[in-house]
Amino acid sequence: MGEIWRKSASEIAAMVRGRAVSALEVTKAHLARLEAVNPTLNAVVQQMPEAAMAAARDVDARLAMGEDVGPLAGVPVTIKVNADMQGYATTNGLRLQKDLIASSDNPVVRNLKAAGAVVVGRTNTPAFSLRWFTNNGLHGHTFNPHDKGITPGGSSGGAASAVASGICALGHGTDIGGSIRYPAYACGLQGLRPTLGRIAAWNPSAPDRFIGGQLMAVSGPIARSIADIRLGLAAMSATGTGDPWWVPAPLELEDLPRRVALCVAPEGMNVAAEVEAALRHCASALAEAGWQVEEVECPSFTAPAAINAQLWMAEMRRVMPVIEREADAAALFIFGEMSKRSPAVDMDGLLDALQARTVMLRDWQAFLARYPVVLCPVSGELPFADQDDLTSPARFEEIMRAQLTQLGLPALGLPGLSVATGFAGNSPVGVQLIGDRYREDILLDAGAVIEAALHQPKVVDPCW
Repeated sequence: MGEIWRKSASEIAAMVRGRAVSALEVTKAHLARLEAVNPTLNAVVQQMPEAAMAAARDVDARLAMGEDVGPLAGVPVTIKVNADMQGYATTNGLRLQKDLIASSDNPVVRNLKAAGAVVVGRTNTPAFSLRWFTNNGLHGHTFNPHDKGITPGGSSGGAASAVASGICALGHGTDIGGSIRYPAYACGLQGLRPTLGRIAAWNPSAPDRFIGGQLMAVSGPIARSIADIRLGLAAMSATGTGDPWWVPAPLELEDLPRRVALCVAPEGMNVAAEVEAALRHCASALAEAGWQVEEVECPSFTAPAAINAQLWMAEMRRVMPVIEREADAAALFIFGEMSKRSPAVDMDGLLDALQARTVMLRDWQAFLARYPVVLCPVSGELPFADQDDLTSPARFEEIMRAQLTQLGLPALGLPGLSVATGFAGNSPVGVQLIGDRYREDILLDAGAVIEAALHQPKVVDPCW
């Protein structure tokens, strides 16, 4: 079968269902790939080879009995260490949680297993899943397989590094401020932040999150193809037991006009020449495929980004004693800088923010009724130098400004798709597509056009 770890999730599932290869063979190949590259990357920080092989044998046994094992039959996947998985520590990158062993699965984990996926490992995140870089005092430093000197992204940096290097075909990530979209961008992959409520999220091992997390944090897939993002989305969103926010919305809804708003530099944000070129190439590809593209100004990202910060920081301030006890130097620096940008709000301030959120979402939905797809930057800069956010307060501020479109989306609960477009030297480049609630379908349609015309992500061998 050659290097089966280079194949897509869609290809692997079809081969396993067709009995061209066994799930056990697939799993062993990916575990061997993990053993070969993970010492260099540190993407997977909790390994489970025996459990993975047992799960693969179960898939094969069920297939032999003629059972339908699910759409992800034998597909190797990874789970981020901030999601409960029975028998493993939900560390969230914290020394304080190294012994927090989950007694049951997060719904997204349960759904992946039910779809026939085989979990081959759990992936790294920064402490508290707080940064666009992936390093912590418990699990260490994760690297980008394209270039050790650039960030793999965060907070789902381990997931993106694992997918990009062929450790798995599909990675689970979470996103409250870009933590799926940015690692996908930095590692040259496709990554979907779904609509709030599309994919159930609940960690039985911990108290429920406060209102900011409930409104903004989602799980989603990272993969090497748009087809695999579709497959992962379908599997992850299948059921929602345990999450009151889950909505059993269809994955395909009524046709929408193929109309795109090209927003190159929202609200005058600085955009690198390579990023602008990628956006214009994508616009041309969509236009050539029959989509109507107009270069226009979109509604504000700045205002919802401010609400994102208010809600997120209110939650972080409630757990400040935990942050201090963890004593992660990077997390303390980032928390301090974010606190400067977003001072604490009182009850009136919180109520005002939630009221303003409704007005902003109404404005965005009116815009998306005219332009069902917004084409804009994932980031204003090429992927950052690794650990660049810690170099100075001034550089931290520049990074935050470059991530405006990452931060503006979560407070609105809208879906966003990061699509790879190629490279500038060793640095991956990509774009972001935004749509209305539960309209991941049109984003994936547009993403497929871009992928076919510009760039198909492939497994990369870390060779520094």
